[in-house]
Amino acid sequence: MLDLVGIFVFAISGALAGVHTRLDVVGMAVLAFFTAVGGGILRDVFLGVQPAALHDAGYVLVPLLASAVVFFWHPVVERGMPSILIFDAAGLGLFCATGTEKALLFGLSPLHAIFLGVVTAVGGGVLRDMLSGRRPTLLYDRQLYAVPALLGATVLAGLFEFGVRGPFAVLSAAVLAFSFRFLAMRRGWRAPLARGVTDSS
Repeated sequence: MLDLVGIFVFAISGALAGVHTRLDVVGMAVLAFFTAVGGGILRDVFLGVQPAALHDAGYVLVPLLASAVVFFWHPVVERGMPSILIFDAAGLGLFCATGTEKALLFGLSPLHAIFLGVVTAVGGGVLRDMLSGRRPTLLYDRQLYAVPALLGATVLAGLFEFGVRGPFAVLSAAVLAFSFRFLAMRRGWRAPLARGVTDSS
């Protein structure tokens, strides 16, 4: 259920990105789908298992539902949330936690599970940005996009090591990552540039 919730909020962000770049309904649906499940597909490929998106109808139907909601009511959706990035932050938090948990359950080490958690969280956003012709947010993480995912994945892996597992651990890590990302957006937190490099250089 948490995975499907994450898929829905990521698909909303993908469909809204389609609206902003003036894509038609087909383009919106494609963007919503790859935003929602792209990271999970990459994770499952690394794990050597068939991607869940290829055998569970929910992984296709939920992005289509999100696309329909945005297609008909995008002004309402955007008025109801301060920004498209709120949806993105929610999906980021959920996916870094569920991705890390799945990797841990497959027996990966905490370090490798954290890596796959981050891939799960940011992979869809990278695909969304590339397909919509924008520079991937991941490549200029001064906006602190991957860092919250890394924090959430690390916390989930740590809880797992101490025997704290299940929905409580996943939700705790997801909320932490979301909160970090949200505060970074609200307060303008930025990751540092290389020494001697400035925004104007």
